[in-house]
Amino acid sequence: MTTATLTYDRTAGTGRLTFPRVLRSEWIKLRSLRSTLWSFAIVIAVSVGLAVLLGLGIPAADGVVPAAAQASVVREASLFGVFFGQLVIAVLGVLVISGEYSTGMIRSTLTAVPRRLPALWAKAAVLLVSSFVVGVVASTAAFLAASPILASKGFHASLFENDMILHILGGALYLAIVSVFALGLGAILRASAGGIAAALGAILLLPIVFTIAPLQWMHDTAPYLMMNAGLSSFGLSGFGGASTLETWQQILVVVGWAVVSLVAGAILLKRRDA
Repeated sequence: MTTATLTYDRTAGTGRLTFPRVLRSEWIKLRSLRSTLWSFAIVIAVSVGLAVLLGLGIPAADGVVPAAAQASVVREASLFGVFFGQLVIAVLGVLVISGEYSTGMIRSTLTAVPRRLPALWAKAAVLLVSSFVVGVVASTAAFLAASPILASKGFHASLFENDMILHILGGALYLAIVSVFALGLGAILRASAGGIAAALGAILLLPIVFTIAPLQWMHDTAPYLMMNAGLSSFGLSGFGGASTLETWQQILVVVGWAVVSLVAGAILLKRRDA
């Protein structure tokens, strides 16, 4: 009688824990979630749907309209979906980490990545890139849907003129930064309901309150709120009217909100028990 000896590759699965591997694991988790696919699909559908509705609702041009004004009409119709897309992306950003706390998966994540912070950086990087790509696809599709409708009404615009591509990239960048901001809030609060309420409150409710409040300092501060600065950075107007900040200043303001949220989440992730 002989004894069969099982052989296996002893080197399999013994590789060092590196950031690219953490990044890959977070990418697998993100793309395997149904909420991710639904959220990105909703962003694209809402962007295209609103662009078509606005295109149909805008009256035909009365007389000769300057080329810059025509491009402005097409741009606003194409990018208006970002206003609602930011809310969907914010919810997804919170769920990416709060969902792990609600299911207990965060303990497996932190066991696999004992230093903890690389897991959070990887989540942020994956979310940032995927949200940016989806934002570009959504806004470009919205432009392609709205421009023929508006062209029949006398508003012509090219994708490669009047900084149209830069505005589309700006809208996508804003969505990507919003996702990281929401991820930070999710890491801070560790609860889906609380994180979503905080994210939507900071993005949508604060600009409304600062606009209607009868206090001058709140009106002066309104351009520095995340949504007001973000929408203005690519040609849309937030609550409170047009911003007086330069585009690079508006982008810095939005990045600042995300950095503060993510750093606070990182500190708490490092110090608290899972």
